Amino acid sequence: MDQESLVDEGFPLFRKCPKQPKALPSLSVATSSSSSSSGLAAETSIKQVEKVREDISLTSTGPGDSVTFGDLGLAEWAVQTCKELGMRKPTPVQAHCIPQILAGRDVLGLAQTGSGKTAAFALPILHSLSLDPYGIFALVITPTRELAYQLAEQFRALGSCLHLRCTVIVGGMDMLSQAQNLMKRPHVVISTPGRIKVLLDENPDIPPLFSNTKFLVLDEADRVLDVGFEEELRVIFQCLPKKRQTLLFSATITSDLQTLLELSSNKAFFYEAYEGFKTVDTLKQQYVFIPKNVKDVYLFHVLSKMEDMGIRSVMIFVSTCRSCHLLSLLLEELDQEAAALHSLKSQNLRLAALHRFKSGQVPILLATDVASRGLDIPTVDLVINYDIPQFPRDYIHRVGRTARAGRGGLAISFVTQDDITLIQEIEAVVGRQLEKFDCKENEVLSDITKVYKARRVASMKMVDDGFEEKAKARKKQKLKTMAQKGLLNKRSHKRKQRSKAS
Repeated sequence: MDQESLVDEGFPLFRKCPKQPKALPSLSVATSSSSSSSGLAAETSIKQVEKVREDISLTSTGPGDSVTFGDLGLAEWAVQTCKELGMRKPTPVQAHCIPQILAGRDVLGLAQTGSGKTAAFALPILHSLSLDPYGIFALVITPTRELAYQLAEQFRALGSCLHLRCTVIVGGMDMLSQAQNLMKRPHVVISTPGRIKVLLDENPDIPPLFSNTKFLVLDEADRVLDVGFEEELRVIFQCLPKKRQTLLFSATITSDLQTLLELSSNKAFFYEAYEGFKTVDTLKQQYVFIPKNVKDVYLFHVLSKMEDMGIRSVMIFVSTCRSCHLLSLLLEELDQEAAALHSLKSQNLRLAALHRFKSGQVPILLATDVASRGLDIPTVDLVINYDIPQFPRDYIHRVGRTARAGRGGLAISFVTQDDITLIQEIEAVVGRQLEKFDCKENEVLSDITKVYKARRVASMKMVDDGFEEKAKARKKQKLKTMAQKGLLNKRSHKRKQRSKAS
């Protein structure tokens, strides 16, 4: 169940490279396949795409040998930094992709959540920066503001000995300050698509800053290349040089990513840890089938058992900002400490909520899908899907907030009668059936009166705080923006196609 693709052969993602890439000493080749397409621009030729899977040996001596960061071609300072950060040996995505990036290749890396994809592109970028330091050296595009700040933290940690200048450009913050920061030519710029487009459009002094940028990174590339960001990406690409390296990393592959991979004129290197969609083996995935009107009661029951279950912290995913806000008021009435993260909050409040959760001040984070991508919080032992996501790939990203870097974790999905088809699609895509979560109904429902009373109070509070008016105003603005981009017609066409198919 994939979203509409807008990517075509004219989408200027990968750089054009007239010369053949140099032979790579570090990796053996798994398979190569030729792709063809009609209607390509005359100057665009499709080269072979090299695919490597996780079971391919890193050298001719076989996969059993221990590979270190030093073996990948990284500078000694980078190897030492990895040791200081507790990174003992490279993960498969790092071991395969780092040498290819250092060799000047475009790379698409597909690997599970929590597998170390950030270091897979950050380390070779910083290595190259240390050899020829200038700004702006790299532009990293990511779909959410919170992930942008996390990426900046990771870049700064990995480049701590380089006196790295890294700036974050996201919505909800002062644009004048952001423009001034860009004019200082930081080494690395990490941005969401919308805000960097606005700055590029409105300030003629900013586009030239990216004329020598060596690296373009699309993190969570499947989401960045989604329908809503096409206009922003085209503006960004126009400011970047033709001679650059383009790096795409994601936990899930879509038709957009596959199309762009085939259109690469730099013989893009494709690392694929698995085919299709996959969750990690250390994640225990369960469900509880319940009536819709008692979801809050079951949620309160699970949260009240956190200590008994050995759960340090939990992320609860909902489908709308309204549900997120209402549940935060509900849990407050039930004396459950929780932080809420959704797009109707100001950026400062969003960062504050995330900080409270990361630092352990509160054990519960309520969130929409703005928090489903990339966030790495080691103490998250449990993910609850209060609402089942519409797309299987969103489920994979949500549950990927736990069981990261080889640790164990638990995901519980609340399934109602309306969610059966969705959960069956998720099971089919991830290739495994969810287990039943064991709970005693009588014990759960013993708190029904308490929870219902708290919900009534929470609903009244939400009316008093003006949330509904704010939500209506945001929805109106969003529809206006979508209409300007022409996305409403595309979505309407897509709905008609689905109705005909059914």
